[in-house]
Amino acid sequence: MNIHQHTFSIATRGRGIYPVSRQIQNWVREQKVQQGLLNLFVQHTSCSFIIQENADPDVLRDMEMFMQRLVPDGDPQFRHIDEGPDDMSAHIRMALTQVSLQVPVQHGRLALGTWQGIYLYEHRLQPMNRHICLTLIG
Repeated sequence: MNIHQHTFSIATRGRGIYPVSRQIQNWVREQKVQQGLLNLFVQHTSCSFIIQENADPDVLRDMEMFMQRLVPDGDPQFRHIDEGPDDMSAHIRMALTQVSLQVPVQHGRLALGTWQGIYLYEHRLQPMNRHICLTLIG
């Protein structure tokens, strides 16, 4: 059994849901691991990962619409606003989603379902540069 690690960056344009499946799958393929487990970890406290439907973009739009209602920016009860009205809401959004995912690798590919994709979910309004650490065991 071998362990492979790689870190890469994603430049976001601000709040939104960014597909990362292709980049991750390409790296997994290069490692030539047929069976194993991939761990993804985002090294930030105001963005996260989601696995979500990859066919209908309305799913991602609806996800963001729901999150805006659930955790609005600038809530007057938030005390942590050091970086603006989206600061604390971004931290809460991250806590409600995931900073780490595990995805099985089968036959050299991510074992995602037919309609599943992996997304980086940026919770800050301004553009950010996010770092993702991949660890593949297999």
